[in-house]
Amino acid sequence: MINKQDFEKYSQFFIEENHKVNLISKNDEKFLWEKHICDSLSLEKFFDKYDVPENLLDIGTGGGFPSVPLAIKYPQIKITAIDSIGKKIRAVQNLKEKLNLENLTPICARVENTNGEFDVVTSRAVASLDKICSYALAKTKKGGYFVAFKSKKAQEEIDKAQKILKKYNAKIIDIIEYTLPLEEQLNRNLIIIQLQ
Repeated sequence: MINKQDFEKYSQFFIEENHKVNLISKNDEKFLWEKHICDSLSLEKFFDKYDVPENLLDIGTGGGFPSVPLAIKYPQIKITAIDSIGKKIRAVQNLKEKLNLENLTPICARVENTNGEFDVVTSRAVASLDKICSYALAKTKKGGYFVAFKSKKAQEEIDKAQKILKKYNAKIIDIIEYTLPLEEQLNRNLIIIQLQ
């Protein structure tokens, strides 16, 4: 169950941070819940099918999507949020402190310069699938999953990523489709890649 109060507080704090640092466009602020929070929480569809992991790495977290909404909803998951842009990670750190999210660790670095392997790696709106796969799969535990948030044009990216998937002995095992709660029909995909 989503604790509505926690997310109301989070939305308020996020908008305060967004006025200091441009995390999302001013126009998008009106759709914070529909476009960003709901999109981040769609990972629940993956957890329902493949279990809730112990730990998760979010690459290119930006303004904290999906890392912060996930940290609020799943206090049992240790979440590492990584981004190379200092001001964005500072904003995520501020949100962590204001919301008392002990399970969230924001890190300012390039992902290739960090250590560790994770049960689940996520990436939302960072780069094309072939590019992000090489970073994400290097951080995924054997048997673990990389979940890429993608739009309806996912098939093109999947075709281009075949070479890199082969290199890492990884397979696309599922594509979970979902729709964002907006008036315009916004269809999205979670591309589920497992490291064999």
